Amino acid sequence: MGPLQGVRILDVGTLFAGPLSATLLADMGADVIKVEHPRKGDTARAFGPQKDGVSVYWKSLARNKRCITLDLSKPRGQELFRGLVERVDVVIENFRPGTLERWNVGWETLERVNPGLVLLRTSAFGPGGPYRDLPGYGTLAEAMSGFAHVTGSPDGPPTLPQLPLADGIAAAFGASAIVAALYHRDARGGTGQWIDNPISEPILRMMELMLCEYDQLGVVRERQGNQIPDSSPRGAYETREPGRWIAVSGSSDETARRIFAAIGRDDLLDDPELKTNQGRVRNADRIGAAVAEWIGRHTVEETLERFRAADAPAAPVYDSAGIFNDPHFRSRSTLVEVPDDDFGTVTVPNVSPRFSATPGAIRSTGPARGAHNDEIYSDLLGLGANELEGFRAEGLL
Repeated sequence: MGPLQGVRILDVGTLFAGPLSATLLADMGADVIKVEHPRKGDTARAFGPQKDGVSVYWKSLARNKRCITLDLSKPRGQELFRGLVERVDVVIENFRPGTLERWNVGWETLERVNPGLVLLRTSAFGPGGPYRDLPGYGTLAEAMSGFAHVTGSPDGPPTLPQLPLADGIAAAFGASAIVAALYHRDARGGTGQWIDNPISEPILRMMELMLCEYDQLGVVRERQGNQIPDSSPRGAYETREPGRWIAVSGSSDETARRIFAAIGRDDLLDDPELKTNQGRVRNADRIGAAVAEWIGRHTVEETLERFRAADAPAAPVYDSAGIFNDPHFRSRSTLVEVPDDDFGTVTVPNVSPRFSATPGAIRSTGPARGAHNDEIYSDLLGLGANELEGFRAEGLL
């Protein structure tokens, strides 16, 4: 029983940002109906590694959703869509601005159909401005936000993440915006509304430290590897075991002192220059070298034992295998194994965050295209088997 049980959502997005917003809400109990083109389907079905011709990522991205097909480019498909919109609380889309309007299901139309509707509109750059009509993905947002510019080694190139980071941030912002809009509608007696959530902007919110730095100090932050100019010690350090690393962070004065104690450096503990964060930042290279030298003489297990004994923050740098085998993640069921029609079982990240009274659950994994056509069109629109067969013959479903 998730906290959003009773909320019904139409997800007509593709790939990541829009659909992931819907997935986050589905984890919390919302009934999410995934709408796909009858022949093309969501592009995410072909994204990433495949097993037996099925995307492994799709299983998690489309979890807890019911899948239907509908051709929105056809007038009769648009009519069916408007009928569905009458019976839902939220529509999520992430097409280029103007696409829904071209299909005769833009905001003004949908608002008339359902005055209480919340419409999340996720695009690359938003519905206004000179970039409005340009194509774009999260990669462009990661570049334009400054994230890529400050990520990587000082002598290396700007570095893009190995995951859809900007899409994920936009999805989280979008999901929280939907909940806020529903609260405004239901708890405050407000109306429905549409939400402008371009992928290029939420990640900028996460870069605010360097933006404030530039605004007030005129400083353009550059790549510094695993160090940051905001606190010291901080970094990833290779242990005595080649290829195995430890991450360390000491943002507060007391935490830094615990790290110095863990590596047995009384000289650093007694140095008045290192008693404040500003002083430690000025001496970041010296501190980093001391931490690297000590960790480089010890194994991962020895390092963690010493740091934990000193109550100093440190963690192993995991690959996927390390995540699966971590005892803390196992004890908390951070990853859960769920049944799947194609693979037997699939292990995916659990619902997060967790509610004490209404925790949510992973009820199903990503289904086949159109798996719930008969169920949803019958329950929501009252269509019979003959009508559905006729729509299939027309290519609408």
